[in-house]
Amino acid sequence: MPDKLYDIIGIGIGPYNLGLAALLDVIPELDGLFFDKTPKFEWHPGMLIERMNLTTPFLGDLVTFADPTSRFTYINYLHEHNRLYQFYFFNKFQIPRQEYNQYLQWVADQLEQLNFGYEVVDVIDHEEADEPHYEVVVEETSTQKRSSYFAKNITMATGSEPLVLDTMTGHPKEDVLHTDRFMYEKENLVESPHITIVGSGQSAIEVFLDLLKEQENKVFQLTVFTRSSGLFQLEKAKFGQEYFSPDFVDYFHSLGFKQRLDTLDTLGTLRKGINPQTLMELYETLYHKTIGQTKQPVTIQPNTEVKHISRNHNKYVLHCHQWQKENSFNYETNKVILATGYKPHIPAWFYDRFKDKIMWEDEELYKVTRDYQLVFNDQRDHRFFTMTNLEHSHGTAATNLGLAVQKNIQIINLLAGQEVYKDRRDTIFQQFTMEDE
Repeated sequence: MPDKLYDIIGIGIGPYNLGLAALLDVIPELDGLFFDKTPKFEWHPGMLIERMNLTTPFLGDLVTFADPTSRFTYINYLHEHNRLYQFYFFNKFQIPRQEYNQYLQWVADQLEQLNFGYEVVDVIDHEEADEPHYEVVVEETSTQKRSSYFAKNITMATGSEPLVLDTMTGHPKEDVLHTDRFMYEKENLVESPHITIVGSGQSAIEVFLDLLKEQENKVFQLTVFTRSSGLFQLEKAKFGQEYFSPDFVDYFHSLGFKQRLDTLDTLGTLRKGINPQTLMELYETLYHKTIGQTKQPVTIQPNTEVKHISRNHNKYVLHCHQWQKENSFNYETNKVILATGYKPHIPAWFYDRFKDKIMWEDEELYKVTRDYQLVFNDQRDHRFFTMTNLEHSHGTAATNLGLAVQKNIQIINLLAGQEVYKDRRDTIFQQFTMEDE
């Protein structure tokens, strides 16, 4: 047996595992360790656009739904930074995106169990040991030195990575880039004559709006192509928001695999779309910009799929297809910003070590219990929790920051063998099934 056996080791330090570390910090009976390959905590640094707000209300911070009295709440962050009155007069339920990042960094700076600059390169399942456990092999990114740490349980929160089609790759990253690099390349982008955005989700419109404002000082053309049928808003009605509750996750998880996938399709307006406030600001900006203009400064075209990107001297050619009219055409631009979404990031070692040990719902989607454990072929007490690739098992709330706390409540209560934090139910006005009496 190893000299030190942690209760849990977290792989990846984003909001999910950061929140877990914060809630564990006040439980002396449980010790955890967390690793991330980045040199310091940064939350989507390439998309920290000024004056853009998080869509999740401030109550959905790292800890409030578990413990509103915690020193790691967003309200306490404001108090500690003498911004509480300012936020009070700001009078918004949403957190500015840049301040949310600063809040997360403030929490991270107070937690000694976080280790940045260490990449997890392997996880070995010691299932035959007297006390079964996992060996986590980490590599220090600055020295490539490897070390092993041991834990009874694992939580994998490796997040997502940009989704870019193969037909759009192979170009210089300063010319054809995903939105996750926007702020890194913005200064270079606005010096070009023509910028084209591909996509129509929240990230696409935030980038579009930011570039529209830059047109006041720079001269460039802006184009947006989107495969969807328009710039449609995210469902923000009150009853719709109840689908991000623990009660609905219970119901969704109880459905069969095909029923869950079908339900995801019916709830598309809750999962995809643009914040209504962002759309309103975009329209108002366009309206004011076009006063007295004879030529519109932008092109917005829905129903148009970009199939391929090629290079023509110092320009890029978008090979497009207007699928409703069945019309194909080529379009030249200088820069391309791909707002093509994200896909789950699953490390290579996971497939090497665990693919044949766990149950799968199909070829790509693993089976997950309601309390976020991977389902193994054998019975085991050393658990492997996952926060990654959960939409098929936990529905619309899988990537919702507000429900990350509820995930961590369940994990901590399992580790402790008792209800350390209350796992609330009957939290909404709707119910989703009725049992026979």
